[in-house]
Amino acid sequence: MILFMNKVGTMENGYNVKKIPTSKRRNDPQSLSTSGDSEDLLNQKQQQWFPYEDSFKLNDETTLTSADVIRMLAPFLVDGRKQRIEEVVANRTYSVCPVVEGLLDLGNVSAVFRSADALGFQSVHVISNVSNRRYKKNRKVSAGAEKWLDVEMWENTGACIATLKARGYRIAVTHIAPDTVSIHDMDWRVPTAVFFGNEHKGVSAEAIALSDIRCSIPMAGMVDSFNVSVAAGILMHHAVHDRIARAGAHGDLTPRDRQVLEAEFSLRHNRHTVQILDRLVEQKEGVQKPSSLSDMLKGDFVSDIEDAEYLQV
Repeated sequence: MILFMNKVGTMENGYNVKKIPTSKRRNDPQSLSTSGDSEDLLNQKQQQWFPYEDSFKLNDETTLTSADVIRMLAPFLVDGRKQRIEEVVANRTYSVCPVVEGLLDLGNVSAVFRSADALGFQSVHVISNVSNRRYKKNRKVSAGAEKWLDVEMWENTGACIATLKARGYRIAVTHIAPDTVSIHDMDWRVPTAVFFGNEHKGVSAEAIALSDIRCSIPMAGMVDSFNVSVAAGILMHHAVHDRIARAGAHGDLTPRDRQVLEAEFSLRHNRHTVQILDRLVEQKEGVQKPSSLSDMLKGDFVSDIEDAEYLQV
């Protein structure tokens, strides 16, 4: 998982963003309108948010493009993994992102991550609302899905919503109210950040007040709510099918953005990618003599693994 801190501080959670030459983050826009009907919002599609620039800073002296990263790491990925990355990225979107607010059960957070990855939602936001509480991964529940997601951590709801609105998202909260609409009556092509609240209290009053739309999942039983991770899975599954029905596809990244995200995935696929890129850049600059692929894999940084194991991770 790539974590983007938003006034939360240091967190111990899987991959350290400082050690992975992730592509440069775009600056958040000052504002984008999220008012108007669905057609008005769809007309803003050219402003659709994508978080990365095509610039991967390897070190203080070296910056790579996504094409560089993909080309240099290609010999170190088996064909099946490269094909899988291409297929997964082709089905990814930033147009709809789940936001979990104040969840107490960290297993529920991990379960939302797993559903988001499985259904093609690349961006997930986590609001703790408690200064001494930090999300820690539960790989048993998430099945490693967090490795492939962009997760942004927030300590308060207002800052999260302000940033999401500036990026062009309408804010939807799962909440029962007189003006609540069914998720089946929403156009999920519209860039939407959908909030799922605390297991006991639901979404916060602040989130409701700042939201653009209140929505719910129709239910026909005696109980009036789902477990939060189940609700998130149902809603995301419906959003995928709605987007396919209306637009013909769920994934909506441009060719350029797909290439950048494919480079991101190539970097995330193994903890040794940074050392490999460093070694390749040194060879290109003549610091070291060129070596074969097998020689490349004999360095100290991979002395504890087998070639085949590395290539198939």
